Formats: sequence, C-alpha cells, structure tokens
Amino acid sequence: MSQLGKISDSVDTYNAFVRAEVQRARTDAAYAADLRARWEKIRASVDHTTSPTGTKIPRLALPDTDEPGAIADYLLGQGLPGSFPYANAAYREMYLDRDSATGEEPMRLFAGLGLAEDTNARFKYLSRNQKSIRLSTAFDGPTLYGLDSDHEGVLGKVGEGGVAIDTVEDMQRLFAGFDLTRKDASVSMTMNAPAPIILAMFIAAAKRRFGADCVPNLRGTIQADMLKEVQAQNEVIFPIDASLRFLGDMMEWCVPNMPRWYPVSISGYHIAEAGATPVQQAAFTLSNGFTYVELLKQRGADVNAFGPRLSFFLDCGLDVEYLVLGRVCRRIWAIAMRDVFGADAKAQILKLHTQTSGRSLIAAEFQNNLTRTAVELMLAYMNYTNSCHSNSADEPFTTPTEKYALLASHGQSIILEESGVFRHMMNMFGGAPGLLALERQVEKGILDVFREMDTLGGVIAAMEQRYQRSKIQEAGHAYEKQIYAHQRPIIGLNKYVSEEAHPNVPLARTPPKKQRLQVERLKAFKKKHAKKAPDALQKLENVTRNGGNVFGELVNTVEVCSLGQITACLTGVVGKFRPMV
Repeated sequence: MSQLGKISDSVDTYNAFVRAEVQRARTDAAYAADLRARWEKIRASVDHTTSPTGTKIPRLALPDTDEPGAIADYLLGQGLPGSFPYANAAYREMYLDRDSATGEEPMRLFAGLGLAEDTNARFKYLSRNQKSIRLSTAFDGPTLYGLDSDHEGVLGKVGEGGVAIDTVEDMQRLFAGFDLTRKDASVSMTMNAPAPIILAMFIAAAKRRFGADCVPNLRGTIQADMLKEVQAQNEVIFPIDASLRFLGDMMEWCVPNMPRWYPVSISGYHIAEAGATPVQQAAFTLSNGFTYVELLKQRGADVNAFGPRLSFFLDCGLDVEYLVLGRVCRRIWAIAMRDVFGADAKAQILKLHTQTSGRSLIAAEFQNNLTRTAVELMLAYMNYTNSCHSNSADEPFTTPTEKYALLASHGQSIILEESGVFRHMMNMFGGAPGLLALERQVEKGILDVFREMDTLGGVIAAMEQRYQRSKIQEAGHAYEKQIYAHQRPIIGLNKYVSEEAHPNVPLARTPPKKQRLQVERLKAFKKKHAKKAPDALQKLENVTRNGGNVFGELVNTVEVCSLGQITACLTGVVGKFRPMV
C-alpha cells in the first residue's frame, strides 16, 4: 500500500500545527515569553565576522523581530540551519570561511573519458587546487549497460562519454595516487544497473591498495537509483524486482560494513534532463526515496540505520522554482521521515548533491553557457546543496575539454571564495518573502503529484502504468514548444540571435588505439583468471538462486571475473529487463 497520501497529509498536518503554534504564540503569554527567551539565547550565540571592507557581519542571519508569532513561524516553519524541518540547511554552518580553506569544499566535479588512466589524469587536473579529495566518475556506455569492452559491436563506444571499466584492475588504475582512506576523501560514481558490481570492484581495488581493513573508511556514493532509470533514463539490465533486490542487498551490506558510504543517490537529475518540470523532478525523486524506505523496511531493515545513508541528487536549471527546490525537498523529507516512518533526527536530514543543467546549455554562442552555469550555481548554493558539480560550456559539442572543465571549476571557486556572498554569513537569503511564497507553491505542487500517484497505487504501480514517463514526456514536449513559439527566451537561439557560425570546438575522443588497448587488457585479465572464474560465477549463481545476499558474494566474484561475465551470470538467473509498453 502506498504511503504517498499519508505523506502528503503529514505535511499538511505539520503546516496546520505551525499555524496553530503561531496563533498560540500571539495569545498565550507564557508561551510567548518562552519563545522570546529562546530567541534571545539563539541571537546571543551568533558570532560575528568582518568583511574585507570592514563591515561587521553576523555569521548567521536571523529574522529581525521580537514578535512571538514570527519567531514561532521561523523556528517551526523553516527551522534554524541544521534544525528540523531543515528548510534553511542540513547543517548549522556551510560554505563559511572558504578564504581560509577550512572544512571540505562542496565542489565535486564529474569526469570520465577514455581509459582509466585518462580519467585519473583528469581527476588530478581538476582537483589540483582542492584541499580535500572529491571525485565524481562518469562511465562509458558499455560499462553502464554491464557489457565488457570486447562485447560484439561496442568497440567504437569504449571510453566515449565516460571511462571504460571492465575489471578490478581498471578500478585500481582509475583511482591510482589518491588516498581514498583519508577522512576528507569522497568518491561518487554515476552507475545504476550494474552498480553492485562496480561498487564491489571499487571495494576490491581499495582492499588491494590499502588492506582489508580499509573498507569502513571508504566514503562516497554510487547512484544505483533503478526507479529513476525505469522512469527516465533507460539504463536497465535486470527486471525491476531483481534490480531492487540487488540494490537492497547492497544497502544491507554497506550499512554495517561501510558506515561512511551512501549506497544509493536518489536522483532527479536525469528526470529533469529528460524533460520534467522542477516540481515533477522533486515529486518523482522524493517519492522514489520514500519507496526505497518502504522496501527496506519491508526487508526488516532499521530506518534509523539506513536512513542516514540515503542521499539525493537534483538538477538545477534556470526556472524560478529552482530558487527553492532543495529547501522544499529537505522540509518534506524531514517531516515525512519523522511523522510517517518514525525516523530519528539523523535519518530526517536530506543530503543533497546538485548539478547544473546540461539541458540548458546550447551550441549557439556557446560561451553564454558560462553565464547560464554561473546563475545555476548561485541557485544551487542558495539552496545550500551539500555538494555541487558545474557543467562545462562546451558540453553541447563534446565531453568537456580541459579548458572548459577548468572554467566550470573556477566558476564555483569565484562564487564561494572570491565573492563574499556565501563565505561570511549563513542563511543570507532564507526567509525572504518571495522565497517563502514560492516555497508554498512548489510544496503544494509536489504534494498534488504525490496524491495523484497515490490514487494509482504508489510509485511502482504508477510506473507500471507509465505515469511518470508520460508526464516527463509531456513536460519535455511543452518545453520545446515554448522555445519554438518564443515563449521561453533562449539568448542566442531564439532571441538576440547573431549570424556567427558555430565555432570549431575540439572534440575529446578516445583514439581507436586506446580502445583496442582496453580490449587487450580485458582479454589478458580473463586469461589470467580462466581457471578460477567458472567457480566464482557458480558461487554467485548459487547465492542468487538461493536468496542470499548477492552483494556479499560480488565482493569476491570481482576478484577474478569481469563486468560482462558477471552481468551474463546474473541475467542467466533473473532474466533481462523488458520495457513496459
């Protein structure tokens, strides 16, 4: 039975509670006095800093009021940064003091091209100015579909648009030179259907470099969001039930064994890039997250153990709703996790990664993409995203070249370090009348979608009726129509168009010689492990058929088997995904 209707009701109930408390604060003298005393204490706890030009600034912005109703509305309706319902931020302080380079950078740049050593070199190039290690990996098409580089017909795709990973040895090359056990090291991998296999390779590669006891120190996330894949992106290998089982196995293994790892990154990015509106992106992403919570609870998992290990990933475009999307999502998630699922404080906090919109970038006068991305970065940071990737201006043409990838990186540094917008004061913008009005409308829109899906039987039942996919397609079609009708201005495309020809942008491609090298390495790996691989695959098949934890066995299998060999073994047991018509 779907919980979406109950979740919507819980948010409405909480909003009614806030309104009642505001009224009470204005009529109950004792309550008003308590609120004022608490407010004074909060104010007194705020430190001050001084801007480079000599202006004294509080490190936390608070509403300038002593009116008890306004105090109650702020504390209960939005919450202090780091306090329920977390509208303002997941933590009390974020981004402050970037000039003194304290704390971890929120910047995490997505990279992947060629072979493992090529992406490793790009990681080193992009992170050379970073204090902490924050790496985000894009994989090539064959890897995303669980295919080996020697699979028939894929050679030309090897290393294109992402890195080719076939074996644990590739994984070792990918992160060579980075100390992944450091406290400030964090690795993200955009991988879905074969996510358990790729994460098992990551673990095996780390154990080879840092020893068997390194696993609890590994930190980061892998996307592994199969609901999103079915709804929006299509990189699906196994049937839905099997995909969700493999994900559940991976999460159950990771929660106790990798306490710093987020084994799923519930992703709205690809939903938005496929055409969804900001409200649809948030509604589908949050509802997918709640579905994972339901599925894990049905397996007997403790919400307070796995809840803090869930993370989220949203797109940030230029539409006005993006001003508040992260704020609204954090608030809905916190209320529902507390009031519907009984989660504790740690499990109520929505941790968010944001990526600027790829769909907003265009080829015409492509240098304008630098401005588009800069604006989107501002919106993302106004939502206090926990981490952020900025797209490169040349992405309409190619996998990002070094020049534009570095400019994308510097865009974040200029906002966070060179400008004073975020480094002196927390919550500079939260509570503005326009933001609050927008938040209320976006929240209502999300809850309306929840209720509609609830009438269809919930997320999976709606998915089987192609609800999410058809809504995304309708929204994408409307977006394109607005552009062609000049209702949605795109500078350089349908407004202020110049006569300049498209520039000759150099393309980042993987040479055929390197693609053949990847195949040769793969064949050498298979030959080296030819005697052990059949037994390893048989053990994996047995665990899969007998209902054991598949991920626990994969950690062993990847030592001697390739990605394609393992995918073939698993599809032999559970079958292949068949798209719903």
